[in-house]
Amino acid sequence: MNRYLFTFALLLIALLLPVPGKSAAQRFSKDSLTLEQVWNIVDAGNSQLKLSSLALSESIINVDISRDNLLPSLAISGSALHNTKFRIYPEGLFSSPDFFPVSKYGYGFGYSFNFNIYDGRKNSRNISISEEEKLKTQHEYGMQRNNVHYLAAVVFYDLYKFLYFRDFLSLEIATQKKQLQTIESFYKNGTVLESDVLRSRVKLSQLELSLSGLDKQIQVASQRLNILMGHGSEDPVVISYEDSIRPLELPQQTSYMEYVELSLSRSPAYKIEVSRLKLANLSLRQIKANILPNVSLFSYYNYTYPQVSYYPYSNQLWSFGQMGVKMTYSLDNLYKNRHLLARGKNEIARQTEILKMKQDELSADIKEAYLECQQAAEAFRTAEENIKQNTESVRVIRNSYVSQESLLTDLLSAESSLLESKFALISAKVNIRLSYIRLLAQTGIL
Repeated sequence: MNRYLFTFALLLIALLLPVPGKSAAQRFSKDSLTLEQVWNIVDAGNSQLKLSSLALSESIINVDISRDNLLPSLAISGSALHNTKFRIYPEGLFSSPDFFPVSKYGYGFGYSFNFNIYDGRKNSRNISISEEEKLKTQHEYGMQRNNVHYLAAVVFYDLYKFLYFRDFLSLEIATQKKQLQTIESFYKNGTVLESDVLRSRVKLSQLELSLSGLDKQIQVASQRLNILMGHGSEDPVVISYEDSIRPLELPQQTSYMEYVELSLSRSPAYKIEVSRLKLANLSLRQIKANILPNVSLFSYYNYTYPQVSYYPYSNQLWSFGQMGVKMTYSLDNLYKNRHLLARGKNEIARQTEILKMKQDELSADIKEAYLECQQAAEAFRTAEENIKQNTESVRVIRNSYVSQESLLTDLLSAESSLLESKFALISAKVNIRLSYIRLLAQTGIL
């Protein structure tokens, strides 16, 4: 009996003694990355955002180019030429020509100037189109930034989750090793069967295999995070185990409709469609301006040698210039423009419907993300309850196994359930954060 009491005490000490470990603060240095820091690095180094930034810079330059078209055009010209014989046919083309003596070589130089006074405001409207294109590109950059931030958050919290899973598995493996030693001592004393030893060894092997697979997932997640940040794929990545998400910009009790209303003024995806509708309206106004006259000031002056443009001809340097107002009116646009107008009106109607569809799509996406937040919170509460229940179950079954009132399979099953509930708790915590980040991204306030 004393032997059994000793064995019982030994098992309790082995199973209930906590395994030494490091706290979250000890596991990571002060240089570990938070999600906010990852986002800042992504903004500066992500290749997709760099491309979007270059497109934005191009749209800004296009505005300046459109404004340059308002400036007058001024050109200087010069020429050096070789003249043929100057033939004059006083009796007709097939008669013998007379030859006017003209210099074998010639030259000319001068300038031309043109300033548009009125063109149906096409040039001014081109500036408005370029500025609207710039706004659309800014919204596209914002949407791309939100998408990349959300993708970075997914990868960050995948790594966050895998690191926690690795800690759980490492702790469970250490516990199982101690438990296996105790069961082996039981077997030597004839208290348990060999099958219990074999089951414990199989359980330990499965845990070690899972830990090996988890290490590979950590490597993949680290590489993906490095790529998103624009770092080398094999650079070491250390993230923080902090439990706080970025400061919330909205009250936690914000309703679904408030998110929808915010999205109509903040969502880059919605603003892009608004810009496309504005561009369609500006294009229609440009088409209507096709039937308006163009009026411009012009001036030119040239020096030419020799003078063979006007009679009487002369082998002398001469100059001539004009200045005035010029008007052109395209008559063919009166009948060509109607089809362009029909196409422009059709484009406005199409963009209007797309804008309505985008609003409905945005409402549905926000509804889905909003409900995901609620579902994730419920899953987190459930996971917390499961942790408590499974922890108590393991404690009770361990005690009953020691007193030979339950089987080892019951204990191993209870331990697996406890480990799974720990995984589920971390997964639920991550899902809460990701669902909220997705809601912020859909709303446009990420």
